[in-house]
Amino acid sequence: MKKSVVSIVKYEAPFESVKKAVELADGFANMPGRAKVFIKPNIVFWSKSVRFPKWGVLTTSRVVEDIVVLLKEHGIDDITIGEGIVGDPKDRETPAHAFKTLGYETLNKKYGVKYINVFDRPFETVDIGDGIELNFNTDILNSDFVVDLPVMKTHNQTVVSLGIKNLKGVMDIKSRKTAHSPEEAKNLFHCVPRLPDRLPPILAVLDGIYTLERGPAFDGRVHRSNILVASSDVLSADMVGARIMGHEPRDIPILANAAANRNRPSDLSDIEVVGESIENVASYHEYDFAYHEDDQRCVPVPLARDGITGLFYRKYDETMCTYCASMNGLILSAIRYAWKGEPWDRVEVLTGKKMTPTPGMNKTILVGKCMYQKNRDNPDIKEMIPIKGCPPDPKTILKALHQAGIDANPMLFENIDQLPGFFMSRYEGKPEFDESFFQVS
Repeated sequence: MKKSVVSIVKYEAPFESVKKAVELADGFANMPGRAKVFIKPNIVFWSKSVRFPKWGVLTTSRVVEDIVVLLKEHGIDDITIGEGIVGDPKDRETPAHAFKTLGYETLNKKYGVKYINVFDRPFETVDIGDGIELNFNTDILNSDFVVDLPVMKTHNQTVVSLGIKNLKGVMDIKSRKTAHSPEEAKNLFHCVPRLPDRLPPILAVLDGIYTLERGPAFDGRVHRSNILVASSDVLSADMVGARIMGHEPRDIPILANAAANRNRPSDLSDIEVVGESIENVASYHEYDFAYHEDDQRCVPVPLARDGITGLFYRKYDETMCTYCASMNGLILSAIRYAWKGEPWDRVEVLTGKKMTPTPGMNKTILVGKCMYQKNRDNPDIKEMIPIKGCPPDPKTILKALHQAGIDANPMLFENIDQLPGFFMSRYEGKPEFDESFFQVS
């Protein structure tokens, strides 16, 4: 059996390190001559208001430019960078600001590279099997070759977020929500493994210059790791990337299912690793947020340590889509800052698409349209506090918390774009967290 080749290279110098990783993996072997190439970076979030910890959250502009130069050296002139940034799809200013700040305008001027917000472009419906239809950006579908540039990060729902998961960003909003279905046969762990199946040949280059634990966003913990992983087989790259971060592919539903779909083992036995060894670069990255649960509360451990009682904030599950998830951290932060030492009135908070209320709670907050539609007639709810938006509006969330007796600070919700700035203090003044990796000169 011919083994898939995955290269591991330590990042040591601009361009040369990326070139070495791609060449060791023979990454362009499946790329046609004069191909139309689509580059998919990971820009999971953007704020126009503040600098925020981009390290480990966004693909470095350094790696994007190095890939562009390498493609140009291989005679490729038709190159498009495409991403659909999480947020309001009607917001055109934020993606434009992200692309400009990250240097994509400069890449256009230097190399003729195009860059697109996928929400500005058409989508095509693709049947990925088992009656599941998702809408993909037409540019990636009609390209000849894809360069998939995820960040190496762990993820609180999927354990890791690497090359396969990164492809979720080329779908429309409806399809992203569909991928978080409460139906087990159609849920996140079954939809996402199939995302590469209907796409052109893919070269995956995992950007681990900065890696992230407890991702996928800016509230995770960033490490300067200086690792690049490359393969012309995205699943193989992801399995090696997972092992580097200390997680077995067989224990990661997305990777285990992707391997099963392809009749492949999930133990790396059909993968040849070249360059650095996994053991030489491996570093355990936590992915989960620990919870404390008893008769008095159900909250993340940091909130339990603060002494919070009377609150039952159930742990998220895989059905909570990206748009509600983007508010989850804000709600928990607001609750933590609102604690004054007096127990709340047995308030339960439900998220996602499949949770049901616990009998005996006095107030039940239903976060998001899906949770409201599921439980609006549930007889176990004494006092319903619905938040009906999709995604929920910050002002509506604030009103719901106040109704539940949680005196959340309005400033957190009025200045939501400032929130990422709070996490910058972890990295201020540390030279290894270098802004220049997200600039193009």
